[in-house]
Amino acid sequence: MSKEEFAIIQTGGKQYKVSKGSLVSIEKIKGEYTKGDKISFDKVLLVDDGKDTTIGTPYIKGAKVDAEIVEIGRSRKIMVIKYKQKSRYLRRNGHRQPFFRVKITSIK
Repeated sequence: MSKEEFAIIQTGGKQYKVSKGSLVSIEKIKGEYTKGDKISFDKVLLVDDGKDTTIGTPYIKGAKVDAEIVEIGRSRKIMVIKYKQKSRYLRRNGHRQPFFRVKITSIK
């Protein structure tokens, strides 16, 4: 039984476990991107190919993960409410976090 190759990448202040062909929702990346664009992540923390595991300190030099943007959108609305009782203070604010849904094409 062979294990599937996977990697752990860091982007947008978060870490994601990715494997080839997987769909991952990541934080929006600064810059002008459109659906179908190719992006690559060079902040690779760990790579496991089923036999060997390579751990970076903190990143692996020369390793990169290539991906393609499948969808650009915004997540569901989150209501942010500030309230102080007995003082007539109530503030409501809605927030929709933007995201990129990417499909991992290769791990090098």
